[in-house]
Amino acid sequence: MNRTTVDKELRTAKRKSAKPMLWVAMISMVMFFAGLTSAYVVSMNREDWVSFDLPQAFYISTILIVLSSITLFFSQRFLKKDNLTVSFVLLIATFILGLGFVWFQYTGFNELKASGLYFTGPESTVSTSFIIGITFMHVLHLLAGVIVLLVVIYNHYKKKYSSADMLGFELGAIFWHFVDVLWIYLFFFFYFIR
Repeated sequence: MNRTTVDKELRTAKRKSAKPMLWVAMISMVMFFAGLTSAYVVSMNREDWVSFDLPQAFYISTILIVLSSITLFFSQRFLKKDNLTVSFVLLIATFILGLGFVWFQYTGFNELKASGLYFTGPESTVSTSFIIGITFMHVLHLLAGVIVLLVVIYNHYKKKYSSADMLGFELGAIFWHFVDVLWIYLFFFFYFIR
């Protein structure tokens, strides 16, 4: 077997295994957050449980994350049509909206703190520790998504994607949409379960 055949087989194997491996990773993240939100529900029976409204910044960040998924969806559609310029512009918009999400999450943490709700320390409560801890863990996953977007942006800029070769873009998009859906779940969870 020559070197070219081996390289081709390795690329084919990588392509076949990339998406299933990503799905396995995402399922483990779902299990992680399911455990955290289950612990939240169980802890609601405590005597020292404090109920509170979500910060306004979390509403804004939710709108931004939904918009980022929409721009990424259309970026991928334009890439499938080999309209690289529009696809790239929409990809940059997705990145900016993602940064806006992170900023408003930070602002939301500060709103909680300003209203006397702390993550740790003598003034902290179980409920605020949960909401801040769970939200912070999501922000860490979203920061991983931002890094993924940066890689996709770089590769897109270098013209490594086309309608014939979109695997890297697709993997990045799947992960980004996943963290978006995860936040929407967490937002509605905290909105309805207090």
